[in-house]
Amino acid sequence: MYFAISAVAVGAAIAAIAFFGFKEAVDFSGGTLWQFRVSGENSAVSDIKKIFQTNFAHEEVAISYDEQNNVLLARLKEINESDHQEFSKILKGKFGSFQELSFQSIGPSIGSELRKNAVIAMMLAFIGISLYIAYAFRKASRPISSWKYGVVTLITLFHDVAIPAGLLAFLGHQLNVEIDGNFVVALLVVVGFSVHDTIVVFDRIRENLILNRGRLKFAEIINESVNQTLARSINTSLTLILVLISLYFVGPTNLQYFILTLVVGVTTGIYSSIFIASPGLLLVGGKSAKS
Repeated sequence: MYFAISAVAVGAAIAAIAFFGFKEAVDFSGGTLWQFRVSGENSAVSDIKKIFQTNFAHEEVAISYDEQNNVLLARLKEINESDHQEFSKILKGKFGSFQELSFQSIGPSIGSELRKNAVIAMMLAFIGISLYIAYAFRKASRPISSWKYGVVTLITLFHDVAIPAGLLAFLGHQLNVEIDGNFVVALLVVVGFSVHDTIVVFDRIRENLILNRGRLKFAEIINESVNQTLARSINTSLTLILVLISLYFVGPTNLQYFILTLVVGVTTGIYSSIFIASPGLLLVGGKSAKS
């Protein structure tokens, strides 16, 4: 039943990524990210967007406003330093005050390099973790080979990363949510948290295999190990989720979807360590396998 639930969720995530793709931010697609603060009668987002379109001749500009910190964030095509200085003068003349907080301009070639490096980072994390777990569990080779622990972990990690990634692809299509470097960081954090939670269960299975070798079936040992670690996994994860939910509502606007990715990834990590990773070991080991 739990495999079926996960198959539907992961299938929907893969479909969203395949059909919608990701809406890339400046980090990956190239362009300019300009963060500033203004005050005056014409400081509304719509008015500022109109200034960019008329005075700067930039039709494709996205303006977001962080009301809590009174910060505006403009995303537009790549501009050079001379245009940057000229645009700054115009904004200073239009508003009572203009304070530049940050200016970042990235060319398409750099964005493409960052995108490639992000994919490589994810692949290295997946492979490295799987190989390490296979090595760490080399002494727990009965009733299943140690490398199968690594394979099950790899499947679990893919499950935990695919679901939040699919959600961001869907939100990008529906709400124009962009992915940037923070998105990659969030997925790597999810990978780290997920494998940490999975190893807790696997380590208890390894301990119980040594203590009960030859006396219990492998299925019984897995069941007992999950029951022994269940409260710990839920309590530890719940404290993190509560903090992340608080940050989602009161934290910086530009980190909102970074935090959302973490919330979804951490939640799926709790689920997968109990309902995917542990039954996965049973699946590869066989229900009737002896410890």
